[in-house]
Amino acid sequence: MSNVSRRTVVAGALGSAVAVGAASCGTAEQEDPATGASSSSSGSAGGSAKVKLQLQWVTQGQFAGYFAALDQGFYTAEGLDVEILEGGSDIVPQTVLAQGQADYAIAWVPKALASREQGAAITNVAQIYQRSGTLQVSFAKAAITAVEGLKGKNVGNWGFGNEFELFAAMTAAGLDPSKDVTLVQQQFDMLGLLQGDIDAAQAMTYNEYAQLLEAEDPATGKLYTPADFTALNWNDVGTAMLQDSIWANSEKLSDPAYQEQTVKFVKASIKGWAYARDNPEAARDIVVAKGSTLGASHQLWQVNEVNKLIWPATAGAGVIDEAAWDKTVAIARDTRNAEGQTVITKDPDDGAHTNEYVLKALEELKAEGVDVTGESFQPATVTLAAGGA
Repeated sequence: MSNVSRRTVVAGALGSAVAVGAASCGTAEQEDPATGASSSSSGSAGGSAKVKLQLQWVTQGQFAGYFAALDQGFYTAEGLDVEILEGGSDIVPQTVLAQGQADYAIAWVPKALASREQGAAITNVAQIYQRSGTLQVSFAKAAITAVEGLKGKNVGNWGFGNEFELFAAMTAAGLDPSKDVTLVQQQFDMLGLLQGDIDAAQAMTYNEYAQLLEAEDPATGKLYTPADFTALNWNDVGTAMLQDSIWANSEKLSDPAYQEQTVKFVKASIKGWAYARDNPEAARDIVVAKGSTLGASHQLWQVNEVNKLIWPATAGAGVIDEAAWDKTVAIARDTRNAEGQTVITKDPDDGAHTNEYVLKALEELKAEGVDVTGESFQPATVTLAAGGA
């Protein structure tokens, strides 16, 4: 499955969540949001502040930095007793955050902005992914090497708010998504492409694309290779939108104690991502140990590809680039999907994002000798096994 929620961008209902505890790899049921109880900064027996982080999907390499920070004691060193809450198909992380059931949440920027426009008091305090991980993949023999090549094709997309990069690209290329292509509701896998029902399928670099390379080519009996496919990358096309970022509770940011906690949480999280960058196999092992059901080679691929979305970070990991923010806002405001909807209807206010806390965190990390830019980062070469084993 993909990292993304199956909810629409306007969804607000919550299902059950699974908690991955700091002291255990076991799971526990998430607190019922109907109680209204806040998890913010409650003290533990050891004097550490208890903090809950809500992920947007299940345990996997997409979130390796947070699990590494937990495993390596980076949160503990900052006086934080962190509990990581898994996401799922019925969980909207920014809603969990806004309702007080978590202290921080990981969410894509456009979806979080939609929730904020609808009243969720949330603020982006660290833009972890600097680049989009979304692709539109086709078989090389289809010769879809540019967005214009989608004309007349069966084009898959997940919907649920994940389609706006694709729709923005088609619109910029002069294609009418409602007339020039046949839109296909795609499942969170690549079977539609592999079976020939879809000509170009949506995929994340770190997940669904790997599923293709883990599949056997029936013509050769061997696994597919990248040469068998063509991928449209929205970073290259120019319609990329910001994805995984750390969101905090806007109202609680008026509290000096929560401000201080936010700096500490962001600091330890970035340190975790630096660890995952420098130790991808160890980070993979941590994620697997935390309960991921995906195979070891798939998880290593995922950690490696996620590292590419974060590093290098010229201005420092987590810093929100204003140009990338403005582009994401413009696409979210102006691009219409198949139903004629936009993600948001107006520009977000200034409280939607801030670099105040991440810049403080980066200064502390640099003083400790942590490489926060990863300018020398070189991705590993990962060999996928059949089925991602």
